[in-house]
Amino acid sequence: MAKQFRGDDIREIFSRNLRLFRTRKNLSQFALSNLAGLAHNFVNDIENRKKWVSPDTIAKLMTVLEVEPYQLFMTNPLDGTQTKQLHRYLDELNERFTEAVGELKTACLQPGAKDP
Repeated sequence: MAKQFRGDDIREIFSRNLRLFRTRKNLSQFALSNLAGLAHNFVNDIENRKKWVSPDTIAKLMTVLEVEPYQLFMTNPLDGTQTKQLHRYLDELNERFTEAVGELKTACLQPGAKDP
């Protein structure tokens, strides 16, 4: 059975992840708010769970932090090393898949080729 979350749990997760990704980018709350075009104390209020965010605010924050929307809601976000490893793995997987499709395409398009 999936864990049951309450609204306060989601606010806590978002607040924690916002702080995590902000500090990974070496940004102060003030700097993040300026870059995202938000009031200077708004980031502090979000991180301290005093305020909630609109979808437009989430979009501004994720753009500045260079994260995907889901990353702000992950219960166990990946650290920087894990993220790099995952991206390398996905890049390699994509490359191998592209090669395999190319080989299959070449084999199937040859004159007299039979269905694989």
